[in-house]
Amino acid sequence: MAVLLALYLALAGWRAVQFILTGEPVAVIMGVALIVLPIIAAWGLWRELSFGWRSQELVKRLDAEGGLDLGIAASASGRADRTAATEAFPRFKDAVEASPESWRDWMRLGIVYDAAGDRKRGREAVRTAIRLSRPPRSDDATR
Repeated sequence: MAVLLALYLALAGWRAVQFILTGEPVAVIMGVALIVLPIIAAWGLWRELSFGWRSQELVKRLDAEGGLDLGIAASASGRADRTAATEAFPRFKDAVEASPESWRDWMRLGIVYDAAGDRKRGREAVRTAIRLSRPPRSDDATR
């Protein structure tokens, strides 16, 4: 899908240039719109791909440390059982509340949210884990 979107963005960008080069006011406005919309789409694509790469990196780190076993029963398909994840949720929420600066606890909470069926909160918890896992920037230390 990302490749198809990239192809679409390239074609829309080319069409935008063609509209702008006509010099007609309506065509120029359409051309500018066709430039702005692909830029927004490219930003969205980059954001989603970056989220995927960074979250996978954290899952691999957590697995290498032995912290990926959540102790939640799995269904026959291998996915975490939704009921078991919902029942185990308070344990992971308490861990985050006890150490809110731990990317590991936030990552586990995100995984449990997802397993319990709450993808929106799961993604938000994983975003927090990604933010916390980054080393502090040098300009942050001076503030």
